[in-house]
Amino acid sequence: MAIETSNECMSVSQAKALLKHGVECRGVSDDPPQFQVGDVVRAKVMHPITYTRLPRYVRGKIGTITKVHGVYIFPDTMGQRLGTKPQYVYSVRFAAQELWGPDAASKDVLHIDLFDDHLEAT
Repeated sequence: MAIETSNECMSVSQAKALLKHGVECRGVSDDPPQFQVGDVVRAKVMHPITYTRLPRYVRGKIGTITKVHGVYIFPDTMGQRLGTKPQYVYSVRFAAQELWGPDAASKDVLHIDLFDDHLEAT
């Protein structure tokens, strides 16, 4: 099913089709990825009053890109009906101690998928 960005409500038949067939979330971009595997990045510190896929517990924290997944639609703008804004998604590895302090296990890590708009170079 194609993603629509109109401000109109979804009909019952559209909702049923969406639930039955799902949505294609891949996007297209002619731009190269901003980051590569091994790059050290920081999750941006942001406090939008609207929806974001960037968890608070990683904001401002430093991690390492472990995989470039490709281009996908940006849920932060889709949730507000502001368009698809396709961008790259990366798997970012954060050390547990970076996220939760020195009492966290020293060998534990968390991998989280984040979009270009959620990351900055360190």
